[in-house]
Amino acid sequence: MSAEVRQMFSSIATRYDVTNEVLSFGVHRLWRRTAVRLSQAKAGESVLDCASGTGDLALAFKRKVGGTGRVLGTDFCAEMLESAPSKAAKAGLQVDFQVADAMALPFADNSFDVASIGFGIRNVDDPVKCLQEMGRVVKPGGRVVVLEFGQPEGVFGALFRIYSKTVMPTIGGLLTGNRAAFEYLPRTSAAFPAGERFLSLMDQSGAYSERSAYPLTFGTANVYVGLVR
Repeated sequence: MSAEVRQMFSSIATRYDVTNEVLSFGVHRLWRRTAVRLSQAKAGESVLDCASGTGDLALAFKRKVGGTGRVLGTDFCAEMLESAPSKAAKAGLQVDFQVADAMALPFADNSFDVASIGFGIRNVDDPVKCLQEMGRVVKPGGRVVVLEFGQPEGVFGALFRIYSKTVMPTIGGLLTGNRAAFEYLPRTSAAFPAGERFLSLMDQSGAYSERSAYPLTFGTANVYVGLVR
């Protein structure tokens, strides 16, 4: 992953949560809960959350797998992870966190029941390699879950594009002091493969026997689920 992307996330890490809450109107919480539900994770299972950031998706998974389950959150940017342990402790949840690159995961094959990545796969240098790595560390029959922005169409899509290009950079810049980061994020979202195009990336990885896409909020985001071979 590029040093530039790591530096960008490092610069907005301390204000990431509040900015995300404001810009998404809190809808990101519903999207994460949906991703957990679609993962079919069960009590007692082990989950790897890649690009975990400040830990929101990892915490949602921990609530699902319970005290007998294990959740490990990883991110390539140490600064993004800094607040995650205290957030987990405040919620009364035992979640482990460590710095790791999603394209070169430091875990053995077949180590987890579920692997996830939320709003992170578009930032990796090679999404197919990332999908292969996530599939590698998940047991056969387990699931890999990807939550990522989409490109909504129609009237809602037009309004969303205006919001992304004008409102997000302005508010994001005011809240974090880094307007460029909130020009980069919607730009990469608009360019990244969504829907059937992302499913084709999953096919290219060769890691999944089945894969499905679930659009959320008129296609503003998608949950992709792959059944590991």
